[in-house]
Amino acid sequence: MNQTIREVKSQKKNQKAKTFQKRWCCFHNQNLKIEKKGDFYTVAFPTLEKKIGVPVVVRPYQQTWLDRIMNGTAKQGTAVLYKKKKKWYVAIPITFEVKRRKETKVMGIDLGLRYIAVASVGTKSLFFKGNPCAFIRRRYAALRRTLGQAKKLHMIRKIGDKESRWMKDMNHKISHQIVRFALANGVGVIRMEDLAGIRKRAASAKEAGRSLHSWAFHQLQTMIAYKTEMSGIRVEWVNPTYTSQTCKCGHREKENRNGIHFTCKKCGYTIHADLNGAINIAKAISGFAAQPSARVTGAPPIGVHLNPMGRGDDTPLNLGVV
Repeated sequence: MNQTIREVKSQKKNQKAKTFQKRWCCFHNQNLKIEKKGDFYTVAFPTLEKKIGVPVVVRPYQQTWLDRIMNGTAKQGTAVLYKKKKKWYVAIPITFEVKRRKETKVMGIDLGLRYIAVASVGTKSLFFKGNPCAFIRRRYAALRRTLGQAKKLHMIRKIGDKESRWMKDMNHKISHQIVRFALANGVGVIRMEDLAGIRKRAASAKEAGRSLHSWAFHQLQTMIAYKTEMSGIRVEWVNPTYTSQTCKCGHREKENRNGIHFTCKKCGYTIHADLNGAINIAKAISGFAAQPSARVTGAPPIGVHLNPMGRGDDTPLNLGVV
């Protein structure tokens, strides 16, 4: 008997423990009802006996979507009830129609390393410097190295999660300001570049670009895309080839650009290099990118479902006492 037990234990040492995937409750739109009493919102769930109303913690930017569900201008989809870090959440996707804006102005957005984003429409522009973000990323990198030397792997993962949340928050803020800028300037179309090759722009490992080469540019474009679509602005994708080297006079030369400075070797025209890129992207000087719908996966087109119960698609309603 003892020998048998030892053999079984020996075999189990080399086996991985089985894990079970959590399956949360799903509620179709007819089984979940959103109600408002005064300034408070409740979500009614069916139980074995009856429906019960549970108060939800609603952030200010979520109230608009809940109100639209209740007044019929948005249709709710299948909600998911789940638990995360000892708190219960409900994620509610919605479908709604957006009217296209009639404005004809086109805005170009250039993404880069020294400047995370530069937007241009007409004679107006908007810049987002990369240096402050690069400084913070270097601090995270230094902290990871220190923790790595101490072999604190759990803390390294924790720091990585914190950095990812910070980057996501920054992208939300940048995309929000870009959309506000577009609406304020009567933009009907936003053009962005294909992301291929964006990491090749760092001229040296010593510059700030080293800390931004892994910036979540795809995530930023996704956020800009769905927020502009929600505002009725059309998004188009262009080929960024030569947008940083081409002058408004039509002369194209690699030496036209030197860092953030652009000076045409033919006509002498001078401008900020990233702003020049944004202007050329707005003009789509190298044509449009192939299969534009594949450039940003996850960006909801007009009329399809979206989970806007948060700043984008990841902050659902918190169930709890309000």
